[in-house]
Amino acid sequence: MTRIALITGGSRGLGRASALALAAHDVDVVLTYNSAADEAAAVVAEVEELGRTALALRLDTTTPATFAAFAAELRAVLRDRWGREELDVLLNNAGFAGDTPFGSTTKEQIDELVAVHLTGPLLLTQELSPLLGEGARILNVSTGLTQNLVNPQYAVYASMKGAVEVWTRYLAKELGPRGIRVNVIAPGATATDFAGGVIRDDERYQAAIAASSPLGRAGRPDDIGAAVAAILSEDLAWVTGQRIEASGGQGMGRWQPLAG
Repeated sequence: MTRIALITGGSRGLGRASALALAAHDVDVVLTYNSAADEAAAVVAEVEELGRTALALRLDTTTPATFAAFAAELRAVLRDRWGREELDVLLNNAGFAGDTPFGSTTKEQIDELVAVHLTGPLLLTQELSPLLGEGARILNVSTGLTQNLVNPQYAVYASMKGAVEVWTRYLAKELGPRGIRVNVIAPGATATDFAGGVIRDDERYQAAIAASSPLGRAGRPDDIGAAVAAILSEDLAWVTGQRIEASGGQGMGRWQPLAG
């Protein structure tokens, strides 16, 4: 039976890479977008070029009042398109980087980060839980910054992701009796439009990341997409409640041969 994945924030960046990687592993995709309808349509077309079925639905993950209506829309779409009413995969990916240097952080900035990175995924997952089939997979997206403390301006963002990592473990315990595996992936520095595209566009930033990694480069979206597909595959069916870092070993540094 065809597996179906819902990816929040699937119109670009890691969401797009994950959609394409899952499609390459014979998974159909429903992706959500907030405002980038054209980009979402382009990802749908790319997935379909891989021979899979895809569609895009609009969703603002910071407005929980709309989640019940979204769940009803999704149920109808699953019934009409696939003749089913259940998902096999939920990838909570939607998010953004928040620049919150200590000394100038505002309550509004904190509230915004809490809404998109913690409140949204938690309440959306709760709303969609009845649509998750027996043995489904949930994957939440965190960040390597929860453990690799390289940039204090992302302290609040990383703290929200730290909360997601804790919630993931509790959720794995809660949903385990239904055979649902719940894990969290923590990408390292990856060349997307995250934080204005600084990792993708700034060669000095890339050089610093390369120097901190034994693999000698920043991550690419396809690296994370491949990791997502692997975690959500049947090969990792005995893994749940885990934080899985996909960072190329960032923070470990590169080996330098001894002189002489």
